[in-house]
Amino acid sequence: MKKFFLPLFLAVFAAGIVAASAATLVPPGNRNAEQPPIPGASTHRTQATNTTFQAKYRKVYALLANDAKLRGKIKQAAATYGISPLHIAGAIVGEHTYNVDAYDRLQTYYVKAISYLSSRLTFAYGGEDISDFVRRPQFAPCAGKSDSYALWTCRERVWNSAFRGKTVGGTSFPDNRFGAVFFQPYYAGQTFGLGQLNPLTALQMSDLVHKVSGLPRLDVGDPNQVYKTIMDPDLTLNYVAATLKKSIDAYRTIAGFDISQNPGITATLYNVGNPDQRAYALKAENDKRRAAGEPEKLPEENYYGWLVNDKLTELQALF
Repeated sequence: MKKFFLPLFLAVFAAGIVAASAATLVPPGNRNAEQPPIPGASTHRTQATNTTFQAKYRKVYALLANDAKLRGKIKQAAATYGISPLHIAGAIVGEHTYNVDAYDRLQTYYVKAISYLSSRLTFAYGGEDISDFVRRPQFAPCAGKSDSYALWTCRERVWNSAFRGKTVGGTSFPDNRFGAVFFQPYYAGQTFGLGQLNPLTALQMSDLVHKVSGLPRLDVGDPNQVYKTIMDPDLTLNYVAATLKKSIDAYRTIAGFDISQNPGITATLYNVGNPDQRAYALKAENDKRRAAGEPEKLPEENYYGWLVNDKLTELQALF
């Protein structure tokens, strides 16, 4: 009897540890009864093109509904990264509702992807290439980072702390995002492709996509290939899925929340970026709440994620 007791005890003990450390499930649906305010920039951009958010939503929904091959690609990418296809669909819908209009046909994205290979693109600011910029001494703490996500996240932090909105070495740097200043040679502040990815996000996800999907790693010294990857649906959906997976993992391991059943939360993080930083901030807030005997705060959706959850029944019908 004794020889069976120890394994049984260990199994029960291990199960107890797992249960104790299990992440809190964030239930489906919106935490906010009404949609949070939509940024003025999104409203102005939509008004400037003589359309409405509802019309833009219907356009991107039609793209998904009318293209079975695209839905198949989304399901395949989702399965590869172990997430629901609704997370990918939500990110696409949110981007094309509040950012730019979707193209009517998927083929247009392939044509755009090829066009980037013939363009002369650079990732630079004020004549300084990004490859030279990140050799500045301020970026020394990032030198030991081998993973692309850790490396480029570190470099983004350095930009925010040491350069953003400051004058360094006689050069005045804009008070703007790292991705907008160095990584968008066409339209500062804009993103591209079916998933409306920023090149900086793609560079962060390069190693994960290489590991999971086997795609070649992206090279910051080859902006044309980075943009081609972003524009090509067969390639970019892997990066969209990887970005969403990163957010899900960050909130589970850092903040203790399972957001895998709430596409509105993952869409929100896809929109605002920096999931690790936001997960740490939420953990810190909940640590204070618990110490004060207050209930913990669940992750909340922004205006973008709110729409995704509000339209979830329609999106579910596609998959």
